[in-house]
Amino acid sequence: MNIRKNDSVMVIAGRERGKTGKVLRVIPGRGVAFIERINLVKRHSRARGQQPGGILEKEAAIQASNLMVMCDKCNAPVRVGSKVLADGTKVRVCRRCGDPLN
Repeated sequence: MNIRKNDSVMVIAGRERGKTGKVLRVIPGRGVAFIERINLVKRHSRARGQQPGGILEKEAAIQASNLMVMCDKCNAPVRVGSKVLADGTKVRVCRRCGDPLN
């Protein structure tokens, strides 16, 4: 999976298409990610101790195939490549401009 926690991503398919957000959590085994304030669903919860009950909005999973990483320099959704630096570390790079992704 090319997507990691804290990446800035854009949704490229589905009802949230065109929106961008930060990755909160990734589940590589299922191939899904949770994006901040994207794909919100309502969940009904019962009060438990000090926690109040009610209808909560929370993020639902989005398939990683429907997401593209945003490059800070290009300011656009880009494909992700990898490169080995001179010191032997492997980094993810933008396929459009070649700069390392954060």
